[in-house]
Amino acid sequence: MSLTQTLLRSPTVAALTSPHGVDRYLELVNPMWAAHEVRGRVVRVQRETLDVTTLTLQPTNTWLGFRAGQHVQLGVEIDKVRHTRIFSISSSDLQQKLTGDRTFTITVRGHDEGLVSRHLARHAEVGTVVHLSQAEGDFVLPPLLPRKLLMISGGSGITPVMSMLRSLVDFRYEGRLTFVHYARSPEETIFAEELDELAERANVDLTVVHTRTGEKRLNELQLKGLCPTYLDTPTYACGPAGMVETLQRLYGDRDTLHVEYFKTSSITANPDDASGTVSFARAGKSAENSGMPILEQAEAAGLAPAYGCRMGICFSCTARKTEGTVRNVVTGAQSSLPDEDIQICVNQPVGDCVVDL
Repeated sequence: MSLTQTLLRSPTVAALTSPHGVDRYLELVNPMWAAHEVRGRVVRVQRETLDVTTLTLQPTNTWLGFRAGQHVQLGVEIDKVRHTRIFSISSSDLQQKLTGDRTFTITVRGHDEGLVSRHLARHAEVGTVVHLSQAEGDFVLPPLLPRKLLMISGGSGITPVMSMLRSLVDFRYEGRLTFVHYARSPEETIFAEELDELAERANVDLTVVHTRTGEKRLNELQLKGLCPTYLDTPTYACGPAGMVETLQRLYGDRDTLHVEYFKTSSITANPDDASGTVSFARAGKSAENSGMPILEQAEAAGLAPAYGCRMGICFSCTARKTEGTVRNVVTGAQSSLPDEDIQICVNQPVGDCVVDL
């Protein structure tokens, strides 16, 4: 750490810049100066398909790097409001070690209903500055690589898998690699040219399935044909919830399957299971419990709580539950602890509940 960084991170400077912190003042001078926070500047924009864009980001020197398969929380200003979402890193994690280049990439599909993804995929330009977390997530390859690997992805779920594949290529992995990717059509296949090049490698068996051209979605017979030993092969899969859930049923309790959801199954209210009142203490509002996650009930009541991923990963929506019982819609676990910090995007009230919002 440089002397300047040491001084900027000292308790004395922290006290002098309270309550905003030193990074708020550094940002006014240069948005890429930071003592604690991580920011990134877009240095390249590459269109992959009609609705998918890869952004190359140059991070501040506070960035600690990443492992292939991890993701970042990315915050961007839209109409003077910062919005945060999670995006998988799509570049090789050996890039910096091999070349000294600290840039990394995220690949974003611009969903019409996705405010942040649409903005990044369609409107981000070279020079755009974004806010970043450190890399997070345990969907990563093991330190000791096995002799065989199976990778499966669907749609945008290819992004963390592509990070792994690129890293394996850079590492000159010599084991047997089977890769299966599901895309709607040839035109919607992300990284199509690079996949063609990957298929030419002697140790790679690559299959791209186009589901809208009559080819079947993931099923047991298909998987056995592509990788007969799939149950005993370390498998890394990322894609829609339905695809991942199918794999989880096929593998059962085997520890060879490692999965990452990039989209949760839709959460619907169950009126028969909903009772009581949800109270938002700070706002002085309350509403009849609809059975939906607290975040959605708060928004329905006119509140605008902070949130990021809306799937229980980033913890941006954490709030204090002061009274009542909640159920985690992902794990099914219930908790009645008082004064408990919960993720309001994946917790629904069970009866009366009071939240500090």
